[in-house]
Formats: sequence, structure tokens, C-alpha cells
Amino acid sequence: MNHVEIWIWAISVAVVIGFFFFDFYSHVRHAHVPTMKEAGLWSLFYIGMAFVFMFLVAWQWDWNHAGDFIAGYATEKALSVDNLFVFLLLMTSFKVPKIAQQKALLIGIAMALVMRTAFILAGAWVLEQLSWVFYIFGAWLLFMAVRQFIESFDDSDPEMPGWVMQLKKLIPASENYDDDKWTIVENGKKMVTPLVLVVVALGFTDLLFALDSIPAIFGITQEPYLVFMANALALLGLRQLYFLIDGLLEKLRFLDLGLAFILGFIGVKLVFHALHVNELPFINGGQPVEWVPDIPTWFSLVFIFGTLIIATVTSFIYASKEEKAEASTEAE
Repeated sequence: MNHVEIWIWAISVAVVIGFFFFDFYSHVRHAHVPTMKEAGLWSLFYIGMAFVFMFLVAWQWDWNHAGDFIAGYATEKALSVDNLFVFLLLMTSFKVPKIAQQKALLIGIAMALVMRTAFILAGAWVLEQLSWVFYIFGAWLLFMAVRQFIESFDDSDPEMPGWVMQLKKLIPASENYDDDKWTIVENGKKMVTPLVLVVVALGFTDLLFALDSIPAIFGITQEPYLVFMANALALLGLRQLYFLIDGLLEKLRFLDLGLAFILGFIGVKLVFHALHVNELPFINGGQPVEWVPDIPTWFSLVFIFGTLIIATVTSFIYASKEEKAEASTEAE
């Protein structure tokens, strides 16, 4: 697959699967609510893994590909944090007890990674065969950037997707969780608990989010191996991150706005790349457009990390001012 041999793919996939099993047997199998310290340490561990992998890519490949990976990872991680708002909404809607949330998140995320991998491989094949698809990816990201920009000014609470409500009707389930069990016996009849619905909802919700994130990372690198690893490493630590920033999500007020600029930037980058490899006869006579600027990796890194830092810092400054204003109002 492009420049990566199949044995490297096999080892990488095995390591990712191994970490999911490790996560399940060491943390999720015995239901508990993770402490802030536990969630924080494991979040740092998985973020550290991404940087270790970046250095491995630089060592075995080059710093250009390493930069592509870490830029893609940062974008996927930021989009994942934004998606946690919806995860929190799902947990609240289904009234998932804290003790069962770890299992629901881990299995839902594992499902999403399997489906995303299929998307990545299919996307890589399509882009290799049909270079004009870059135009579609670029236009889609520009559309999503505009929609994200508009929605970032909407202060109303997000609504539950309609298909989730339909899911409740399609899969009859008990109202009781029985801690984090999958099934329960009620009135002599064996039924699934709502945890089954939650896992399915989380998995498919994350798959819908992939409609943004997969084209976005293909705008940074067209190497399917790096796309897969960026997704896998971003998703691996998502469960811990959910518990770590549960109380901070509402303070990240400008994250949506920052992501809108990042998606727009990557959309433009994809269109530029499409023009560089142009084969459409009605554009420049079917020849590549040479005058279009080539956006280097270092600029992508500066733009993505710079935007995320500005969005995060301004969010916390704004939240701090709001808290002070509320405190002074209450004092009066």
C-alpha cells in the first residue's frame, strides 16, 4: 500500500488491537469510574505514543512524512475532542451510569476504528485511481468549514440525532443497565440492556464524524498507513480524554471556530493538490496547473497547531472572564 510493506501494516494493526485488549482487560473489564489522575496519566501516555511514532517515522522515513503524521494526528485529535460533545449528549440521553461509560466508549470506539479503516483503504484506492476526487474532497471540506463556522456562533445545546431515536425503536431493550451488563432477565425474559444501544450509537456516530476527518487527513497526507495510524492513535486515547475533560468541554467555546478554519485550510490545500495533479479536460486542457502554490508541511503544522493553541487559550480566557462576571453578579 503505497510505500509501506505489508508486514509493517500487520505489526502496526496487531499493536493497535493489542492496546485495545489491554485497555479492556486492565481498565474496562472491572467496571469503575476512572479518577482524574488515572484519566490524565493515560491520556498523556497515548499522546506520548503519537510523538514516539512520529520520531519512528522520521527515523525510518523522513521528517517530512513525520510532520505530515503529527499534523494529521493533531487534526484528528482536535476533531475527536469536538465530537466528545455529542458523546456526552448520547451518554446523558441514554442515562448511562458512570460505571458503565468506560465499556460503552471503548467498544464504540473500536467499532468506529474498524469502519474507519475500511473508509481509509477505500479512499486511498479511489484517490490513487481517480485524481479528480481530490476536488470533491476539497469542496466537501470547504462546505463543512463554512457549516462549522456558522454553527460555532449557535449557543443552543446540540440535539440528539433523529436516527438514534429510531434505533431505540428498532432494538427493544430494557430500561435497566445492571451496572455494565449486556443482558438482563426481566419477568423471565432475557433482554439486552441499553448499553447495547449506546455502543451501536457511539460507533455509528463516530463513523459519521469520519466524513469530516478522513477527507481532512487525506488533505495532509495521501499515505494510507499514516492516515490509519493517525486515526488509530487519536482514537486510542479518546476514552481517557472523555473522562479527563468532561468538566472542561463547556469551556472550549472557540474550538468549533478553530476547527472551521482548519477544515477550510485543508480544503484549500486539497483543491491546490487537485490542481497540481489535474487530469480534467475542462481545466487547463487536462494538464496540471503549475502556478498553484504548493503548501509545505511546516506551514501546515504551524497553521494547525497555531489555530488550536489560539482557540484553546482564547476559550479559557473567555471562560475565566465569564466566571468572574457571574461571581460579581452573585455578590451584588
